[in-house]
Amino acid sequence: MYGLKSKHLQNKYISMSNLRFDAIQNLSNGAQNVLGYGDQKITSFFGSNVFTGKVAREYLSDEAYKSLMNSIKTGSKIDRKMAEQIANGMKAWAMEKGVSHFSHWFQPLTGGTAEKHDSFFTLKGDGTPLEIFDGDALTQQEPDASSFPNGGIRATFEARGYTAWDPTSPAFILETATGKTMCIPTIFISYSGESLDTKTPLLKALDLVTKASLDVCHYFDKNISRVAPTLGWEQEYFVIEESMANARPDLLATGRTLYGHTPAKGQQLDDHYFGAIPERVFAYMQDFEQEAYKLGIPLRTRHNEVAPSQFECAPIFEEVNIAVDHNSLLMDVMNRVAKRHKLKVLVHEKPFAGVNGSGKHNNWSLATDTGINLLAPGKTPRTNLMFLTFFVNVLKAVHDHADLLRASIASSNNDHRLGANEAPPAIISVFVGKYLTDVLNEVEERVTGKFTEQDEVILKMDIHKNIPELLMDNTDRNRTSPFAFTGNKFEFRAVGSSANCAWPMTILNTIMADTLINFKKEVDALIEKGEKKEIALLHIIRKYITESKNICFEGDNYSEAWAQEAAKRGLNNFKDTPRALDVFGKEKTKDLFKNHGIFTHIETEARHEIMLEEYVKKVQIEARLMGYLASNSILPPSIQYQNTLIENVKGLKEIGLNPESYRSQIEIIEVISKHINGVSDNVEKMIEERKKANEIESMHERAVAYCDKVKPYFDTIRYHADKLELIVDDKLWALPKYREMLFLR
Repeated sequence: MYGLKSKHLQNKYISMSNLRFDAIQNLSNGAQNVLGYGDQKITSFFGSNVFTGKVAREYLSDEAYKSLMNSIKTGSKIDRKMAEQIANGMKAWAMEKGVSHFSHWFQPLTGGTAEKHDSFFTLKGDGTPLEIFDGDALTQQEPDASSFPNGGIRATFEARGYTAWDPTSPAFILETATGKTMCIPTIFISYSGESLDTKTPLLKALDLVTKASLDVCHYFDKNISRVAPTLGWEQEYFVIEESMANARPDLLATGRTLYGHTPAKGQQLDDHYFGAIPERVFAYMQDFEQEAYKLGIPLRTRHNEVAPSQFECAPIFEEVNIAVDHNSLLMDVMNRVAKRHKLKVLVHEKPFAGVNGSGKHNNWSLATDTGINLLAPGKTPRTNLMFLTFFVNVLKAVHDHADLLRASIASSNNDHRLGANEAPPAIISVFVGKYLTDVLNEVEERVTGKFTEQDEVILKMDIHKNIPELLMDNTDRNRTSPFAFTGNKFEFRAVGSSANCAWPMTILNTIMADTLINFKKEVDALIEKGEKKEIALLHIIRKYITESKNICFEGDNYSEAWAQEAAKRGLNNFKDTPRALDVFGKEKTKDLFKNHGIFTHIETEARHEIMLEEYVKKVQIEARLMGYLASNSILPPSIQYQNTLIENVKGLKEIGLNPESYRSQIEIIEVISKHINGVSDNVEKMIEERKKANEIESMHERAVAYCDKVKPYFDTIRYHADKLELIVDDKLWALPKYREMLFLR
């Protein structure tokens, strides 16, 4: 198919090959140098672009300030009069900082953020120009709900949707080189009230787990009046030269390289991890950190990650809603600042084959307003019993809803990463460590099936002796576990680097709340039968330990032995997204969300449809790019080099050399032909399978077809293309190579 068209393909190819060499030649042209922090302390500008409580105190009346603070603390609605005063205060603060526009900032189901800018400027009826920002503009706006993913909730002609202010997440000023915008975090719902974003269900789940946790806390301490789930995310990412990325259509369109042979030197020497940060990347880090600090994002850590050109940043823990907003905002900031430095930041879970992918570890815990971390052991039997109560409830929640937790991190991107010896496998399990395993075993064995005096002994024993005070140092970290206890928190390691934290946090907090609600019912039932509160607590704890044993695993999650053992335990191993998402079609899942007011059945079905559709579209885009690059970037240089060898052989024949003297050229020509045919034939087969898949009406069946029929061709096509990259003359190859993207900057 391609051989007779070599001249046309070669001409088409020339300009593309220039992109690669231009990128190498002009590697650092235009890169900015940042002076760093200088004499500035971070504390001197931290939160300077945020409408914090301190700022609100300055710009609002006592009445408006108290109303806002009460709404943040209790979730109560702010009335119209107070909204007007708060809006005026926000406008005054923003305009003093040079802001001309405001925007409702929300997180639709695209995986990113959205904003529509409106100016404070308006004209009155008599033509008088004014700067106005009223309560209505603060509390509600109207974007087009049918233009965002909605799972069929909104027809194309049903456009109306609403963004509504979330007072618990403070407004902030987004600065760019050309202007400033005041952004107001909001939820996004349809005209008929269905949620169309990631924040609405998250807020509902947080409210739910707060109330459920508080009810259980009151078994131990009546002074606790609020429990807040906390989150500390760890953001992994790659940084490469912008001009290199611009010469890779696959990176620009999909976020990952669809072709590319692994370099001779990758990460096998382990010399990048925690190494000296490259100077140019260091300047970039300082720049985006300063932007983040002004936005109140409390970044604390930066370092090289395992793969070459891979890095990580992490903040101090915050309440989940704020942490989620800050992570979404940071990803926007990182992308914008990278352009200043002529760099490209990649947050795809697997941008490069053969080296580690990127995750976004979600470190989750529960904190009380009395300063107690409910997932940290205490210093007395009573506080340790409270710790044990919440700890075991987490195990029970993960055990009972493991498939739902797996679905919360399912995506086409993450499918490339999970289980690839750099990330946890798709089997959900919990690592608790040797010391806590011993404690759980002791409680299970010593609390008998009957209520006896022996139980009193357990209550008096100092559980803390079995849970060392320095638990973070005495409990090893299991990097292969998808859900690991790491001292005073659980680390959900399976979350993908490009994901919005809101979705896994919505699922985790919902299942935790559901388990705590059931726990309280069971404990209260025993108390009503006349049992002592502590005895009742211990017996339900023991019951949950026994019921949750199958989810706990302390060994190597990568081993085949674990996969076999997990199957015996009845744990599912969903290796692809379409199957992992099947749980959203089950009545158990729909009822869980409906009973707790997170989603209606229709909303759950819509989410399922949206996630399947996203999967199909992403795989479809990758399939199209593979075909495009095959015909425009892979085959032309291969054919050109093959023709050069053919001309060489012809010349050697003409001067009468023995065929043995050009045997190697003939062999190379044959190998090139084999791989050219391998690319060409499999691209055609992939296109046919894609056409068949597109005709399937059911989105679920279409997603399965893309997964099972289309996607398998990716590896085959890539195998042949990457072999060609190794053979073809380097100066002919159009696409920047791994050794250039990962090591040149």
